[in-house]
Amino acid sequence: MKRWLLLIIFFFSVSNIYSQVKPGKMKLNAGIITAKIAESKKFYTEILGFGVSFENEFYLLLHTPDKQAEISFLLPEHASQQPLFKTAFNGKGVYLTIEVADVDKVYEAIKAKGVDIKIAIRNEPWGDRHFAIQDPNGVGIDLVTYSHP
Repeated sequence: MKRWLLLIIFFFSVSNIYSQVKPGKMKLNAGIITAKIAESKKFYTEILGFGVSFENEFYLLLHTPDKQAEISFLLPEHASQQPLFKTAFNGKGVYLTIEVADVDKVYEAIKAKGVDIKIAIRNEPWGDRHFAIQDPNGVGIDLVTYSHP
């Protein structure tokens, strides 16, 4: 009987701990450590229509027009940050995908703003229609409308 009681107490303890660490609602905010905060702000607000959620002298938080996603920018080597968050991004190996309702309309609008198109608009065999641009930090941005092939 004592064993069963201990097992039940153990089970509830583990369940309680698990429920506290088990992901429920989760929100992702991608961040880029860069000295190009002003250029990033201009690009994301003027080219992609993002809004400013928060900014100070070393940090910028932007949100998508529908406020469903965010991206942040942090100055490198800032005294307020721990070593893990001090090294500047090197401009390679990161991309963002932005899903839009009408990729052709977005393509024409971005072209009209004189943005360098890195991958021209195209259809993929798996159904996506997309094009790509690059932000001031070297991050590739794939703008896409998903559809079934």
